[in-house]
Amino acid sequence: MKNIIKKIAIYSMLGVMQLGIGASVIEASPQHPDLTPMQQQYDRQENKPNQPERGEKDRQEREHAEKKRHEQEMKRRPHETENQWHERQKHEKERHEIEFRKIRENR
Repeated sequence: MKNIIKKIAIYSMLGVMQLGIGASVIEASPQHPDLTPMQQQYDRQENKPNQPERGEKDRQEREHAEKKRHEQEMKRRPHETENQWHERQKHEKERHEIEFRKIRENR
């Protein structure tokens, strides 16, 4: 019986602590949806005329990620035979070309 009472007391204390932490987080958050000065500054930096468009930047990041993935896939794995490796390379080249076409079409 004592164990049950101890567990109830501990869990209720933990619940009260979580409510207190949650309330403090809610109080610390902004009350209105306006941008904070840091967010406004970030937006101004992002829209500089000499920087590429966000869509262009995304495309470049996706191309870079695909190139890295393709490079890893083209390497021979320790358990593969020569024929398996060449077959996998052939399929990977086709998949890579299709993926690059998709990336470039979604400009």
